[in-house]
Amino acid sequence: MEFRPRNYSAEEESHSLPRVRAENDPLSTPCSSKEVDVVGQKEEIYDPLRGIDANSPASLKDLQYFDDNSVKVLSESSSVQLQEKEWSSFKKFLIQRFSVPKTVSVSAMSDVIVKIGKASERSSTNMHLEELEDPQKFAEEGVRMITQKEYVSRLHELKAEIAHSWQNDDRVTSLKLTIKVTRLMMDTSVLQFYPMLFALATDIMDMLGDMVFERIKCKAEVSEDGTRICYLPADFTSSDICSDAKETCNNWFYKIGSIQELLPRIYLELAILHCWRFLIVQPADCLKRLVTMIRGIADPLASAYCRLYMVHCSQKLPHCSVSVGYLIICINDMKVQLSRVMSARETSHGKLLENPALLIILIEPTIEYIMKSIFKDLNQDKKELFGTIPCVSVILHHLLKELPVEVVQSNAAGIINLIECSNDTSFDQCLNYRLLGFKLCESRRQMEVTNVQAVVNRVIEVFRVCASCLCNSVSTQYDCLEKYLTVVDAFVDIVLQYGMDNYLSIILEGVSERACIKGIAENELATLESIFIKLLTHFNNLEDAFSLSHFVEILDMMYGSSRSVIIVHILKIATRSGYLRDPTTIQFLIEICQALHDDIDFPNVKEDDLQQPARLISRFVQMVDYGAEMERQLTFLVECRGAFSGINELKETLVHKSNHLAIKAMKDSKNHLSFIKACIAFSEVTIPSISAPIRQLNLFLETAEVALLGGLISHSDGLLDSAITCLESLDLMNGSRVRADVDGILSTVRKVCSLFVMVPGSVERGVTNIPKSIFFLINSLSWMAPRFRTRILCAVITLTATLSQKKLPYHANHGKVPGNELLFFEDQSYCEELKSLSKCVLQNLVDVVHQEPSQASRGVMALEACDCIMSSFKLNPEISTICSKLIETAKLCLSENDKYLQSTMELMNKYLPTTQRAVLPLTV
Repeated sequence: MEFRPRNYSAEEESHSLPRVRAENDPLSTPCSSKEVDVVGQKEEIYDPLRGIDANSPASLKDLQYFDDNSVKVLSESSSVQLQEKEWSSFKKFLIQRFSVPKTVSVSAMSDVIVKIGKASERSSTNMHLEELEDPQKFAEEGVRMITQKEYVSRLHELKAEIAHSWQNDDRVTSLKLTIKVTRLMMDTSVLQFYPMLFALATDIMDMLGDMVFERIKCKAEVSEDGTRICYLPADFTSSDICSDAKETCNNWFYKIGSIQELLPRIYLELAILHCWRFLIVQPADCLKRLVTMIRGIADPLASAYCRLYMVHCSQKLPHCSVSVGYLIICINDMKVQLSRVMSARETSHGKLLENPALLIILIEPTIEYIMKSIFKDLNQDKKELFGTIPCVSVILHHLLKELPVEVVQSNAAGIINLIECSNDTSFDQCLNYRLLGFKLCESRRQMEVTNVQAVVNRVIEVFRVCASCLCNSVSTQYDCLEKYLTVVDAFVDIVLQYGMDNYLSIILEGVSERACIKGIAENELATLESIFIKLLTHFNNLEDAFSLSHFVEILDMMYGSSRSVIIVHILKIATRSGYLRDPTTIQFLIEICQALHDDIDFPNVKEDDLQQPARLISRFVQMVDYGAEMERQLTFLVECRGAFSGINELKETLVHKSNHLAIKAMKDSKNHLSFIKACIAFSEVTIPSISAPIRQLNLFLETAEVALLGGLISHSDGLLDSAITCLESLDLMNGSRVRADVDGILSTVRKVCSLFVMVPGSVERGVTNIPKSIFFLINSLSWMAPRFRTRILCAVITLTATLSQKKLPYHANHGKVPGNELLFFEDQSYCEELKSLSKCVLQNLVDVVHQEPSQASRGVMALEACDCIMSSFKLNPEISTICSKLIETAKLCLSENDKYLQSTMELMNKYLPTTQRAVLPLTV
């Protein structure tokens, strides 16, 4: 067995392609393509995404047609359908928002809910007389308890009964039952149940109103004998209605007008409000009268929801005839009523005053809906909303919510006056300040800086007064950090938007004072996080943010996920703007990284949740650069290894940085041998703490390369031994390996073999110590497949053949580290040791090829082994016999026309001596 001599320089030159200068840069922008005329008839293709051709007469017709159809689609009927959907969604919101008690008390007035016999039914007049004679006895006997589920079920039954009676032409019964349902709205004893009762009862009223409307409309279109009189258009008026239909309509209003109780009478007239279209030209004129009638309802809750129903019913009238004036009157009436409730002057319903806060919460949805209805038509004048009646906080909040941004911007000072004047208990005042701040930020049109400063000064002045009271132990509404942050969060945007950075110190000082006294609660962290994110986003330079007064102090007082989010944001900014060289900034970032690391619950954290913090901390370590102070850089890496011991990704980064430092020191003209040793030692200590063996293996090889470049032979030997140990531990990994993992391991083993070419051999350990270790290792790993083993054995054979050459293909450190061709020059024992190992590996290689179960794979493996053998050894009779057997194996497994087989046979004929070439034909 004799190794084939190689001339690597000549082979490289012979296999290199000839280089010719190109006329044009192949990566440059190509020239404009030539226009190609297509012969044939030009066909016009319609592109739906193409713009309309203004010069085409056909397009103008299409445009006109489109406009006409748009008007038809956006008809009044579709608008009514949209309003109905909104109303249905609003009722669902009412039911879901308020928790309803399991049992509901039912008064004697609500006998329609409790099923009783006709003999025991009493008229409302008799019930009122009994209540006047003995109120206590009436209250005790009249109140009954019923479950909420039974109450709702009974209302659904009533709805079905009303519809059934109407279908049987028993309209009187339908009206009587509906009147009983409307009387339920008079009972506000169970406050939380009232919104659900309203949603269910008004559904019944709407059904009756629609049935009455359709009956009168049918009377107007069809005579009693069934003759069609006309088809009423959608925009019909009272002049289109016949006298018979008007008489029927008047009868319905007379019946409802005779109802004794005020609230049922109003509700039922509202239910058939759209029927006024059959009688008068301007049906919306009735709304002012109904608004006045609602003032007679003393109960604040009942009157608020009655106004809400009036707004809903008015939407069924023609839109052009309805003015928002009646809605503004409703809002002003609610101002007066809520003011009385808060001042405890409302005495007619004592129970409502027991919990005024709950009462206002229940009334708030009605205010919101009415306010939205007011601002649906932006063309109508709404100045009366800012009338002489003092504003209530809850009403002011929803007014601000609906006001256009431009109006808020131009009247900011006046709105602040309203907020200060409406300082009551109906709504949290800080939310009005917050809403004002957000509204001012929404505007696309910039305000004058002086006006903005005036607004911010007014708000800051409130904070300063509260801060002074806080220092003097005087309680104010803004001494609570939560409310203070609520307002500040909105106005920080304005301060940053208009460049008023001088106010930031005042704002942060207020946060610090309140946080130092009472600490930061969990519900305050989210708002504080929002403020800090805005500050960090605003400043391009982190040093500017860190220099703000109390910024670092407040961040230290934060905790939990909010602090982690801010730290992550800081690290993102710090690591995207170049290298970090300022010692103060680096120290601060180390501290916040330590805080982020300490907040991670490593035993229980999911891998996905750990990725972002680990990646950012690793990126921070990569970006720190102390320049020429390499010892300080290494000290920094040592500190990071101790501080962030739980992050494997960071440990890999530390090893890469340490090796980079060693290479940097080698390039320096000064002698840094001791420093290079320190960097290598750092890597040697750090790598074993990484959990993944394959990552350890790659890092050991990287560090071994660095040690070789530095001439540290003993270190490189130890690192290569550690790499082999990692290879041995790979069998402890999960047995279910995918192809990508196997290919990666194969690539790493080949890298070990290529790296060993540069490593000087040791006489004591034997020059083939590491190749032998690899050979014995692959035979001991049970999970290693034959194909994988074949390629590693080929790599070992190639390694031994390379080491036998008189001139190696490459050396460490540009030849400063002597190679084996110099250390063992003409040493026969060295060559014999290489041949001995090669012979053993060669026999094992042939055996492994025949162990492959797949026929196609076995053929390819045989050809790969044959190529490796022919390129490593001279083809003497012994080697020729082995190669011939491998080719015969390939012939049995592959097709005759296989190109790989043909090329391998040609190569073997080329290497064979002339006397032996007839033995192997060129064709199969």
